[in-house]
Amino acid sequence: MAKSRDEIWDEWQDLVNMNPKELEDWLGTEESKEVGDSEDGESTGHASERKIVEIQRTNKDDLSDGQWEHMGKVVAYIKRHKAQGGPDEDAEQSDWRYSLMNWGHDPLK
Repeated sequence: MAKSRDEIWDEWQDLVNMNPKELEDWLGTEESKEVGDSEDGESTGHASERKIVEIQRTNKDDLSDGQWEHMGKVVAYIKRHKAQGGPDEDAEQSDWRYSLMNWGHDPLK
């Protein structure tokens, strides 16, 4: 059963804890560019981050169907990745954290 937009919105608000400025700053780092599965030389999460910033700057009532779909994908990814658990040591500089940050979630916040 598919989630309602209200459910997606609530989960998005809980999980995407980086604001647009933080995301844009993070997007420019080497760490952001080096983690995740790559498509055409850019990681999936890195490419997703630009969409996340755009969604954050869009009023809820103005979100497109494609944006809602991407929000559901982001929520699912963050939940899955968090469930894997982070490293026992040095989580701050881990690929696990960096990958989550590419999807708008900083697990150390």
